[in-house]
Amino acid sequence: MKATIERANLLRSLGHVQSVVERRNTIPILSNVLLEATADGTIRLMATDLDLQINESLEAVSVDVPGATTVSAHTLFDIVRKLPEGTQVSLTAADGKMQVVAARSRYSLNTLPRDDFPMIVEGDLPTRFELPATALRQIIDKTRFAISTEETRYYLNGIFFHVADDGQPVLKAAATDGHRLARVTIPRPEGAEGMPDIIVPRKCVGELRKLLDEVEGTVEVSLSATKIRFGLGTAVLTSKLIDGTFPDYSRVIPTGNDKLLRIDPKSFMAGVDRVSTIASDKTRAVKMALEPDRITLSVTSPENGTAAEEVPGSYSSDAFEIGFNARYLMDILSQVESDSVEVHLADAAAPTLIRENDKSAALYVLMPMRV
Repeated sequence: MKATIERANLLRSLGHVQSVVERRNTIPILSNVLLEATADGTIRLMATDLDLQINESLEAVSVDVPGATTVSAHTLFDIVRKLPEGTQVSLTAADGKMQVVAARSRYSLNTLPRDDFPMIVEGDLPTRFELPATALRQIIDKTRFAISTEETRYYLNGIFFHVADDGQPVLKAAATDGHRLARVTIPRPEGAEGMPDIIVPRKCVGELRKLLDEVEGTVEVSLSATKIRFGLGTAVLTSKLIDGTFPDYSRVIPTGNDKLLRIDPKSFMAGVDRVSTIASDKTRAVKMALEPDRITLSVTSPENGTAAEEVPGSYSSDAFEIGFNARYLMDILSQVESDSVEVHLADAAAPTLIRENDKSAALYVLMPMRV
């Protein structure tokens, strides 16, 4: 194989694929990126961790000898990243080595044969639809903070997608870690009817979100009950899905919370942030005392002392106190884009519902804490 590629193009594509590769691998070839140069002047890159796979295509300046090899993904990325801007990179592979030449730099890297490189077999992906990149970005941004990191409850380690009929056909995306729940509802895309319920793993969500920053227009989504593929322009991301049953989260969404607080999310979040400065790292508990049109945030820390702050808000129900984990509350408030947020409360022990209004796509549920 012998090909020449513009540094900027190679760096961008390597940036996409190398982040899928784990830093530590017991199987050496999983540390590598597959590079394939074809006679029509296209370079294809592929990386995988056996659960997630990314393919990327880019145009070469020239392909003198078509062929394929695999080389350390992180090493090649670091080399190209440090090369001078505007240079062309020549890659020549033969006899178990790859020569990388650019400007005055020369490298010789060890390679492994492409035939040993594993690939995810997609199989049939019967459900196919398109989603605007902006809608997919919104879904991920407004839900992924609530994905659980607890490996024992592996079925919560991703975003749950399912279709439903709420007066009109919709696609819902939800994530929860047992302490908070985030859900986004959008109109069901054409082609998504009959789609199986799926859980997209956390790592796939993270890689997909990075790629979406460079995508305008739509994303092609193809899926089965076990695999999903995202077509993002020059990149294709394929992932296995989590094999598990997501809990019926609709049961924890409160419907009878009759105490309504309307508040500016930015000033609310800033107040929570300030008083939680002295909260102990373990609990991060903030107490919220509600009286008609008077909301007082306070923290009592045995090690550090106390803090209190009044924040402006509209509240006209009975006075009571409730406690929340400050970080969980701030994670939710940071996703609210409007100037007002509705906090629907019941009592100090019941789940609290947070949303912009009853027409907003996103909805959040937060479990209270004892304080």
